[in-house]
Amino acid sequence: MLGSTHGTLTTDLRARVVACGQQTGAAVHGVTAAEGDLDVSGRPLYAPVPDLDRFFRPEAVAVVGASDADGRPNTGITRQLIAWAERVGARLHPVHPTRTTVFGLPCVPSVAELPEPVDLAVLLVGDPLPVIEELGQAKVKFAVAFASGFAETGEAGADAQRRLAAAVERSGLRLLGPNTNLNAFERFRDDLEGPAIALITQSGHQGRPVFTMQELGVRLSHWAPTGNEADLETADFISYFSGRPEVGAIACYVEGLKDGRSFLLAADRAARNRVPVVAVKVGRTEAGARTAASHTGKLTGADRVVDAAMRQYGVIRVDGLDELQDTAALLARARRPAADGVVVYSISGGTGAHFADLATAAGLRLPPLSADRQAELHQWIPEYLSVANPVDNGGHPVGDWRGRRIIDAILADPGVGVLICPITGPFPPMSDRLAQDLVDAAEATDKLVCVVWGSPVGTEDAYRTTLLGSSRVATFRTFGNCITAVKAYVDHHRFTTGYRSPFDEAPRTLSPSFRKAQALLRPGHRLSEHAAKQLLRAYGIRVPREQLVTSAAAAVRAAGLVGYPVVMKASAPQLAHKTELGLVKIGLTSASQVRDSYRELTDIARYEGVDLDGVLVCQMVERGVEMVVGVTRDELFGPTVTVGLGGVLVEVLRDVAVRVPPFGEDQARSMLAELRGRALLDGVRGGPPVDVDALVEVVLRVQRMALELGGDLSELDINPLMVLPRGQGAVALDALAVCR
Repeated sequence: MLGSTHGTLTTDLRARVVACGQQTGAAVHGVTAAEGDLDVSGRPLYAPVPDLDRFFRPEAVAVVGASDADGRPNTGITRQLIAWAERVGARLHPVHPTRTTVFGLPCVPSVAELPEPVDLAVLLVGDPLPVIEELGQAKVKFAVAFASGFAETGEAGADAQRRLAAAVERSGLRLLGPNTNLNAFERFRDDLEGPAIALITQSGHQGRPVFTMQELGVRLSHWAPTGNEADLETADFISYFSGRPEVGAIACYVEGLKDGRSFLLAADRAARNRVPVVAVKVGRTEAGARTAASHTGKLTGADRVVDAAMRQYGVIRVDGLDELQDTAALLARARRPAADGVVVYSISGGTGAHFADLATAAGLRLPPLSADRQAELHQWIPEYLSVANPVDNGGHPVGDWRGRRIIDAILADPGVGVLICPITGPFPPMSDRLAQDLVDAAEATDKLVCVVWGSPVGTEDAYRTTLLGSSRVATFRTFGNCITAVKAYVDHHRFTTGYRSPFDEAPRTLSPSFRKAQALLRPGHRLSEHAAKQLLRAYGIRVPREQLVTSAAAAVRAAGLVGYPVVMKASAPQLAHKTELGLVKIGLTSASQVRDSYRELTDIARYEGVDLDGVLVCQMVERGVEMVVGVTRDELFGPTVTVGLGGVLVEVLRDVAVRVPPFGEDQARSMLAELRGRALLDGVRGGPPVDVDALVEVVLRVQRMALELGGDLSELDINPLMVLPRGQGAVALDALAVCR
């Protein structure tokens, strides 16, 4: 019976979550991961975390190419580095072949003559390559290369960067850059308290808005300007920062990812540690992707895949730098929510209604306050005003003792986790009193209090002194940024609660299915439908009863064995779209129809120049929803798994969701929830709900194929996968497979 085993298999597959594979080993600076730390594809399961303490807080620093000559670019950089070294308590040693002193400091002619081992070398030279070997011999731990002219300039520059990366690999040191800047050596305020933002940017200027938030009282702890990432990359810094006790959130500006798996492992480490990662990732459009490539010389990745990968591991993707700074600041400073309910509190019904519309559309939950709570609020707010949620106080109560009591009463509701007060413009003195009451209430509660100060002026004391002076109130300038940040806050804590890393459950050994499937592959060729279905069958994916025949008489015999009605299809490796050529016949109910259809199919194939390997006589399967499940190969992440609405209109509907292995059953179900046509699976217009469990099982089995055959399979397409009524399973009616 179709689908008779899917319940037990789904449980089994949950315990065998798989991971995608591109390579057979993983090494970081000569250290190869142990066999137990690799999945079945040979890819690492855990992120190597570089010890960057001595990069950010070195004991001794060498500045190669240091200068104090007037008018030289290196002179200003040297001066800044001397000041930075003093702040972090490091000894600085200038290196220059013709100088004996630089800014009064003793200068040595070469790295080999440094008076002591150094942790960090800053290279102020046009070509850092010749210096790398010297640094390796001197056992320098880290280097920074500012020089440009590498992968961002084209193929010749990319070749130069590859040579640089190889030299770094041989040397044993870790390199930041090339094509980076001085942002790591900025002056960070040390008078601010609370959790900090750690900043990672591939473009130094794009991080400036986040850095300047220090002037608004938001603490920053580190800035890593990664540049071209010949060695150290964004993933390395995410892994490092997510283990730092002072870091409350990580803010990233990413132009291109160096390696998809490294990024996922770093994001996984952050999720395990419940450290939020907020990122602007450019490349959503073709124009953005081209610009990013010219800037950093790396792949931006197919944006749909990047987006899915970030979502899978809890990375919060935002679009603007203003959203980056506001969201990161909120996530760094806010405590875990006591509840996910959001209450909008305003002095205007119009303001409350407007904000509630936007918040609800963004997916925030605005539950009505309890009847008892509403009755309590009406002690201070006129009966004719709504206090269900949004709470409209009418304005006047905020000017006296009632204002604080209203706020405290709202925050006391157990269903409330966030209070948002949008103030569209100042109206002193009442707005001053309102701001102070909100700050005082925030200091007395563990719940999140947000204020939107909509004044375009921004010089008011209530804003500059009262609101920004509090680390317990999250203050925004726009409705949109507030809603984006609060949604990220709620989603992040929901995501990390009970987070289980799929890498922990990824299989280390190949399944028995692998050997069966490997024998079916033909490197460099497309498989016929029949062969592709055998591949699916090897992994336990249900296919119809069918026989491949090469004569009309054999077709009739096959139809009798398969059982009428039958479907007949031409079969050949090069046939991707049989329907358009008239090479599919459905609903055949007699021997004569089968004989006639066989002749017609072979005639059409002969006319079209298609060299058939036979004709498939297939069981006809009806009464279900047509879906598509497949595997494609992404340049950054390797094999990816797609599920969506299938059938002949799949290219038109484009209603699909994608995930990057590894993922578990929860993510497979989340993929279905993302589909615009998800309601079809629940039954529409009197139709029965279909077997969603069986569909999820197919997705997980396809994921296993993506892992184990990732090095040999470049594309797999099951379309349609007929998902039958609940309890009856799912059947792959057609399949396409392309071997690498």
